[in-house]
Amino acid sequence: MPLDDLQGRAAALNDAYKHHSAHAVLERALKDPDVGQLALVSSFGAESVALLHLVSMIDRNTPVLFLDTEMLFAETLTYQMEVAERLHLRDVRVLHPDRQEVFAQDNEGLLHLADPDSCCALRKTVPLQRALMPFDGWITGRKQYQGGKRAALPFFEADGTHLKVNPLAHWDRSDVQDYMTENRLPRHPLVAQGYPSIGCAPCTTRVAPGEDPRAGRWRNQEKTECGIHFVNGKMVRIPAPERQAG
Repeated sequence: MPLDDLQGRAAALNDAYKHHSAHAVLERALKDPDVGQLALVSSFGAESVALLHLVSMIDRNTPVLFLDTEMLFAETLTYQMEVAERLHLRDVRVLHPDRQEVFAQDNEGLLHLADPDSCCALRKTVPLQRALMPFDGWITGRKQYQGGKRAALPFFEADGTHLKVNPLAHWDRSDVQDYMTENRLPRHPLVAQGYPSIGCAPCTTRVAPGEDPRAGRWRNQEKTECGIHFVNGKMVRIPAPERQAG
């Protein structure tokens, strides 16, 4: 769909649902044929289980895309399997970077040291773009309270050729924690060890008390986003493969 049409649709959806709950927004997105076919993209990180649980309550058959960059913490891989089983998610798709591209660009696994943006593109952005080709849009767990470019995050937004849905946009940290507690959801084991935001192991450090929760991501670098949503804090559009017709 042309970007102008997507922007118009996103604006109309935001206007219609600006006073609705996360559950109502998510249910509309998953059940309305006008929204199209969606996938949930999840890192199975510190707060991911809240949105995964919401989706499981509405439709357990929703495709869930999990990016295994092959540099994740072992705890994240174990947690992903445990959560998927606990919530009875029926269509979890584990994505990997292309083997030939990894061999050509990062054969020694050190690209993150020299060029973290390229490493994220190789291991996250490009595999995700390929996996999203059959879908009309995708669901994210981003929230306004996370700050930066997310401070004015709407429920619906146009993202290239896709509609992006952010049902938790207006939740704050206490909303997430309360939801997880009330529903007795399993916590990522690294949170208790000082990792409130969890990415790849080489690029994630513990966060000291009083620090921003995302301070441990790409510490001492200007980089703040992996590239799925932003690169160097700026919205980008990396050309994606053409979607197949039919």
